[in-house]
Amino acid sequence: MTNAKIECDISGIKRMNNPVKTIFHIFLTIAVVIVLNGCGSGVAGLGTSESRRAPTEVRLGYFANITHAQALIGVARGDFQKALGPIPLKTFVFNAGPAAIEAMFAGELDVVYVGPGPALNGFVKSGGKILRVVSGAAANGVVIVARKGSGIVKLDDLKGKRIATPQFGNTQDVSARAFVLHQLRDKDKKDGGTTTIETVANAEQLGLFKQGQLDAAWAPEPWGTRLIRDADGVLIEEEKNLWDERKFSTTLIVASGKFIAEHPDVLEAMLKTHVEITTFLNQSPDAAAPIINTELKRIQGKAMDPDVLKEALSRVAFDTDPLPEAIDKLAGWYVELGIIKRKPDLARFVDASILNKLRAK
Repeated sequence: MTNAKIECDISGIKRMNNPVKTIFHIFLTIAVVIVLNGCGSGVAGLGTSESRRAPTEVRLGYFANITHAQALIGVARGDFQKALGPIPLKTFVFNAGPAAIEAMFAGELDVVYVGPGPALNGFVKSGGKILRVVSGAAANGVVIVARKGSGIVKLDDLKGKRIATPQFGNTQDVSARAFVLHQLRDKDKKDGGTTTIETVANAEQLGLFKQGQLDAAWAPEPWGTRLIRDADGVLIEEEKNLWDERKFSTTLIVASGKFIAEHPDVLEAMLKTHVEITTFLNQSPDAAAPIINTELKRIQGKAMDPDVLKEALSRVAFDTDPLPEAIDKLAGWYVELGIIKRKPDLARFVDASILNKLRAK
C-alpha cells in the first residue's frame, strides 16, 4: 500500500467546529500511521499476517573456517541481524559438519553453513524430510599439507602415513578416504590397509604436527595455511587439482524443511544478504579480510595473522552455485565408503527456488 491509495472524503471536515476538527485530524493521523506501518517492507511487517507467523528467533550455524566467510562477515558486521529486523539472530559455531547436522536433527538450528558431505548424509538419513540445500557458499579452499620431516613430498607418498581430517564423515574426511582408496589403492589401516586416517579437530592438528604425531592433514582453510605457517607444514597439493573441473563444492547453505515451509520470507531475506556478501567478497577481498578476522578473534580469542588470512582467502572461490555435479560425485563416494546407503535424488536435495528468485531480480 502507498500513500496515494489512502483516500477519504474530507468535504465534511471543513464544516466541523474547530475543536471537533482538531480531534478528527488527530484520529485520522493515527489511523494513517497504523495503516502505513502495517505495510512495512521488513521481514515481519507490523500488523500483517507475516508478523503473527514470524519466528521468535533465527538460529544460524557456521564454522570458524575461511570457507564460511559469508557467515563470518554477516555476523560480525550485523548484516544478518539487519535483514531479520526485530527477529533475534542466535548463532552457533561448530568444528565440523556432522555435529552441525546433528543439531539440525535435534531441532536446534534453522539455517547452517555446512559442507556438502554432512548435508548429504543428513538428507538420506532423514528420508529427505529434515533439510534442503538452498544455496552454495564456497568452492575449493582445501589443501593437503605434510609435516616437515614426514618424508612426504608428493601425493603418492601419503600411502602408509597418518592423515588427519576434521571429523569422520565430513567433506574433507570423505575426500581423503576416497583418494586413499582410488588413487593410492589402499584403505584405512583399520580396514586392512596401511594408511591411517585420523579424525582430529582442526585446532588440535597444529600441536600434533609439532609433536610429530601426524604426517599430513586434509585441511580446509584457514587451517591448512596455519599448518604451513605455524607448524612448518609443507603444501603438497590443493584438492581442487584432484577434480576434473578444478572446482568442487566446499560449503553450502542448508535450511530445515520446517523453516523453509513456515518462513520463506525470512529465509529469502537471509539469502539476499548472503548473495550481497558473496559479491562483496569477490569484489573487495582486501576490505573483507579484516571483517573476517574480527569474527575469528571473537570466536577463538585471537586474530589471525593478516598474511595467513590473505593466503587462505586466495584459495577459496566464493560462489552461490551449489555445484550439483560435484555434489553428485561426492555422493557416490559416500555410498562407496558405506556412510550412506544410496545416492539421494539431487532434485529434492537442492531447493534453489528462492536463490533463483533473487537472481532473477
